[in-house]
Amino acid sequence: MLTPSSLAFFENLDLSEVTKQIIAEYIWIGGSGCDLRSKARTLSCSMTSPKDLPKWNYDGSSTGQAQGDDSEVILYPQAIFRDPFRGGHNILVICDTYSPKGEPLPSNNRARAARIFETEEVAMEEPWFGLEQEYTLLQKDINWPLGWPVGGYPAPQGPYYCGVGANKAWGRDIVNAHYKACLYAGVKVSGINGEVMPGQWEFQVGPCVGLDAGDHLICARYILERMTEIANVVLSFEPKPIPTGEWNGAGCHTNYSTKSMRSAGGYEVIREAIEKLGLRHKEHIALYGEGNEKRLTGKHETASMDKFSWGVADRGASIRVGRETEADGKGYFEDRRPSANMDPYLVTSMIAETTLLWKPVGLKEKASA
Repeated sequence: MLTPSSLAFFENLDLSEVTKQIIAEYIWIGGSGCDLRSKARTLSCSMTSPKDLPKWNYDGSSTGQAQGDDSEVILYPQAIFRDPFRGGHNILVICDTYSPKGEPLPSNNRARAARIFETEEVAMEEPWFGLEQEYTLLQKDINWPLGWPVGGYPAPQGPYYCGVGANKAWGRDIVNAHYKACLYAGVKVSGINGEVMPGQWEFQVGPCVGLDAGDHLICARYILERMTEIANVVLSFEPKPIPTGEWNGAGCHTNYSTKSMRSAGGYEVIREAIEKLGLRHKEHIALYGEGNEKRLTGKHETASMDKFSWGVADRGASIRVGRETEADGKGYFEDRRPSANMDPYLVTSMIAETTLLWKPVGLKEKASA
């Protein structure tokens, strides 16, 4: 039983017994493009719409997003989730970042994504995304994967993928805590599994429509960061956490479909979309995550980043089409190129832009050349 002599007692106080005030944790992406920042404020009452929440500001010179002599950055609330850490009516608030003049910061890829997803041609196609977020749990202080012998290596890959047992799955308590916390928060988390490299796991978010995919993934990443903080374990989204040896990297495979792809005759729409992605391969790769060249080598279930490819059930291709999609003649496909540290707003909006808005002249001729 918790007593007033325990910090946990005070952390778990039920504020609703004494006040209508709530705590809102404002969350945003920092200057590196993949670091998450947050700070809390008290609000007078429970709120359910981002439009009702006040804008806020922070010191952008401390996050790599502004100069010290003009450091104010404005937070615009964009999405609300329940707070699994404080409980009650307290909330997590996903924000994006603007200058005092109302201009999106260069690092604000959400604003650009919103413009694309609000385009009529995109909105009418109801683009669905399913994001497979891989990550690695590291032992604090030595930055070596959880469960690995210090300065050494475990047995080769093989038994760890979806593995069960004390010698195969390390960090399951963190993974399960994160899973339930995401469901509590209202994140559209659809599953978890152990990954190929020991100490590596995956959670899936989706299906989400358009901009929601980025909001839900960012919230899920934040909750995972907090869980690993509690467990005193380091969370890594590094695309190739173990650079040498026969070890898999970490990606964020992005599953995608449109209304036309999900309808009768959708397989031909999928093929045309894949052709477009092939024509813009270099442009996509450039924005699919920092350090991705260490992962996309053509080995360890990846395609080479220098060559675009696609295939049915081929996990060594840039784009994988499922057997069920081929059999049904409609469905979705998986872009396997994005790295674990990718910006979900950037990746999802770029896929939508290339497949729905980009109109290359002579598509068939260019794709076959």
